[in-house]
Amino acid sequence: MQTVFRKNMPEHSFSEQISTLREQGFVVVRSLVDQEHCATMKQIAEQALAQRTAPVEFEADLCYPGAPISRDSMGGETIRRLLDAYGRDPIFRNWACSSGIREWMQSYFNTPVLLSRAHHNCIMTKHPTYGSLTGWHRDARYWSFEQDDLISAWLALGTEKVENGALWFVPKSHKLALPAECFDEKAFFRTDLPGNAALIRTAVSPELSAGDVVFFHCNTLHSAEQNSTDKVKFSLVFTYHSANNTPQPNTRSASKSEILLEPSL
Repeated sequence: MQTVFRKNMPEHSFSEQISTLREQGFVVVRSLVDQEHCATMKQIAEQALAQRTAPVEFEADLCYPGAPISRDSMGGETIRRLLDAYGRDPIFRNWACSSGIREWMQSYFNTPVLLSRAHHNCIMTKHPTYGSLTGWHRDARYWSFEQDDLISAWLALGTEKVENGALWFVPKSHKLALPAECFDEKAFFRTDLPGNAALIRTAVSPELSAGDVVFFHCNTLHSAEQNSTDKVKFSLVFTYHSANNTPQPNTRSASKSEILLEPSL
């Protein structure tokens, strides 16, 4: 099944969206994927979650606020991420490497583009009760590339709002030179510092519907709260970088082969 982008997207849309991304550190593109494909993706994700299809990541393994304290505790088997979305089903792979994504990313980077299989490349699940809070951070904190210039594409497979753990972003934070003391030992942005707290007060949380996509820079400060509803939230996220921006050898970023986004034949 070929992923369908919004029909008749104006040619100038990419440049306007990329301009917003460069200025704000993120941009929301509405209805980029049609409802039928979102529903199919969500159904496949729900089945994989129900069957606990490996590889997966558990909330208890991350020890984030609100997560179960161990795999043996109440809620300890709650899954946070269905890993390797690229390899799970052709529909995820088709979306990740679709012509629309390739053209968008090439418009941003002005070079050939690679999909990272080492970072993101997953279906994010946010569970009620045991889905943990994700503190303020930059994704670049644990990525190792020659340049901190990578873009993630976050596709909502259903409604995303504050109540079910939607993303929060600090506008323009990707441009800030933040010293090491702004972050704790795990590279999360410290909320106890007055300057940091002032920045966080400027954050926004765009509400998303199925098919909406957020493109955001790896240095944009973002977070996500817990899910206070009674339904699991599903999001599909992939990360891209310029072919000229190579991962550093012997790091997690270089641990898996990458995918060159090539024009469709």
